[in-house]
Amino acid sequence: MIIQASNTPELERTIWGLTPHQLHDRFWAARNTQVVRLNSNVQLNRSAELYLLIDQHSLVTFKFKPILDILNWLRPHLLLLRLHDPQDHGYKERIITDHQEHFIRFERLYGSSQQLVERVALTPDIVIAESWQRFADERSAWRQLRKDIPQTDRASSSLTATIYDSTRESEVQKYMRHLVNTWRRPDATIHTAQRVNRELDVWTLPDSAPQNGTRFVGPVWIGAGRNLHKIDSVVGPAVIWDAPDQRPQAEELKWELIAPDIDPKRNFNFDDVKPRRLSSSQRFAKRAFDIVFSIIVLLIVLPIFPIVMLAIWFEDGRPFFFAHQRETINGKQFPCIKFRSMRNNAEKIKEDLQKENVSDGPHFYIEKDPRHTITGRIIRKLNIDELPQFLNVLLGHMSIVGPRPSPRSENQFCPAWREARLSVRPGITGMWQVYRSRDEGLDFQEWIKYDLQYVENMSFILDVKLTILTFKQVVGLK
Repeated sequence: MIIQASNTPELERTIWGLTPHQLHDRFWAARNTQVVRLNSNVQLNRSAELYLLIDQHSLVTFKFKPILDILNWLRPHLLLLRLHDPQDHGYKERIITDHQEHFIRFERLYGSSQQLVERVALTPDIVIAESWQRFADERSAWRQLRKDIPQTDRASSSLTATIYDSTRESEVQKYMRHLVNTWRRPDATIHTAQRVNRELDVWTLPDSAPQNGTRFVGPVWIGAGRNLHKIDSVVGPAVIWDAPDQRPQAEELKWELIAPDIDPKRNFNFDDVKPRRLSSSQRFAKRAFDIVFSIIVLLIVLPIFPIVMLAIWFEDGRPFFFAHQRETINGKQFPCIKFRSMRNNAEKIKEDLQKENVSDGPHFYIEKDPRHTITGRIIRKLNIDELPQFLNVLLGHMSIVGPRPSPRSENQFCPAWREARLSVRPGITGMWQVYRSRDEGLDFQEWIKYDLQYVENMSFILDVKLTILTFKQVVGLK
């Protein structure tokens, strides 16, 4: 049994050539945010969307979703954040190993029983970030920022986060377990890392791949020079640090390679987005196509409706359909109709599943969602659950082709994106459904990208093309 731990100083431990501090900064770089610490001389990159102003020793993680409205509606020069860590820091458990990293015992370290609170800030202004670097102490830095930046250009918020102190070995170990457990795509900013076990999220370097038969339980990061054999077992979340004599040199972080093929500036700057305005004849052709195509499809698939309804009723009772409020043209809300694929109590248990959300945006998504019924999984796989949406098309709520229909809460992610995508009716299919890569960590960015491409280039010919490509995907021809 291999259970990773180490008694070596923090600065001597690396994984893929990176220290815990550097991994923390790569994690934030994957979100196009550069970490800026006090009294540091790190070169700031203008490609970063935001700069995270933080002290010299803290390691923090938090989600952007609770503060998206502030960032995108108020657009402050400085967003002051008060982070609260709800976890109990009363004691830590450390695993002690011998020189061959075999388990010896657990050791409990006692510390403060108070919950941690940390002050950080986000800014899109590189000048503010540069000024933060020049301060030696935190108190002077905050005082000067409040003095230099008018109150009208500042905002503040409080949110839940995870906070770790890098000066304490037990805290660093816990941070690394947290990072391994939550960062699904370290290759976004660590391009030498490769995943060797997709189901369990086991990552390593090409020359350190474990032998077939090595047993993993949970996510694991395997460092350079650590060759695991068939008899080995690793319990995660765990980090197996680089072998000291084979520690690789850390690759340079190249900001221009972050989120390839997606222009990150489009996430915040939409001033150049110009939705195409259709002529009256073009609008008539699009609407006529929607009506005729919907009638033909409904006549073909109508015999399927009672079969699906009966299957839903046998497994989980009524109702047969689920209508969720979405926004259509000009922000008007409508009930988007689908066959019900989830259990009747799906919304109630959604809160319990939030921590498993792998979406990179405001929408909710987890693999193998336990809220789905057996019937629901089948009809979703066969794309049958969305057939009732053709009724929405006939009622004028939707179009055959257009941006993905989404609720008001998701559309608030960015005002300009909302206005662009709601200049047309949402569609049953669209560019995102046809062209998205399905790569983890890019889904929401691609959703924005393809929505904007559609509203800028929409035409009758494009609608026909996307309809044909969708049909090929559904029947398995592509």
